[in-house]
Amino acid sequence: MNGTAEAVAEYAADWPGTGPEVDVVLCPPWAFLDRLRSAFQGRDIQFGVQSTAIEPAGAFTGEHAAEMAWDLGAKYAIVGHSERRRLFAESYDVVAAKFLAAQRAGLLPILCVGETLDERHRSRAIEVVMAQLDSVGRTCGGTAWEHAVIAYEPVWAIGTGETATPQQAQEMHAAIRAYLGRTAAELADAVRVIYGGSVNAGNAETLFAQADIDGGLVGGASLDAVEFAGICSAAARPCEEESL
Repeated sequence: MNGTAEAVAEYAADWPGTGPEVDVVLCPPWAFLDRLRSAFQGRDIQFGVQSTAIEPAGAFTGEHAAEMAWDLGAKYAIVGHSERRRLFAESYDVVAAKFLAAQRAGLLPILCVGETLDERHRSRAIEVVMAQLDSVGRTCGGTAWEHAVIAYEPVWAIGTGETATPQQAQEMHAAIRAYLGRTAAELADAVRVIYGGSVNAGNAETLFAQADIDGGLVGGASLDAVEFAGICSAAARPCEEESL
């Protein structure tokens, strides 16, 4: 929940651009979605929203439907972010319903999963993440993963400056990919699994070099256009190396 109309204009003016090797998605607050999309018109940028309502329309004052996001040019919707789960009491059932709502409107849900510090200390990290995936899989069916992105965001690393080590992140990403493979073999490589947890220009390249990390869900560092573009460029470098 950051930004002003002036900040949106400055952000677009400061954006240095990125190469075609990486997909860039900006997910601003709802109030600035249309303004930011207009400011970036003609550039190779896609847009999403940070949350969405379950219902497509109706008497739900203050809510925003996924269909509204689509109408404003969004292609993605973040679902189940740890702050939504913690601060707004979004249960497993609510997250699964929002996942379906995003797909209903034609949006690609970016499903956030992750454990708390206490759960990691009790060696329950993988168990918790698998349960979060299962809750969506049971409600939405295995085919739901064909049109989704999964973001691993260890809750203890969100906005804290703490970051999972590349090895910790890779371990969880590999577990998520194995889970997808058990659902359908082709999903293991087809679904993007990205990392979110205090990603910045200093650690992005090392994180993105891991075998099962396909990109980042970037929080605070994305508020600086130049730094965020640098992170995006870091995501492109492993792709460039693979093509050599």
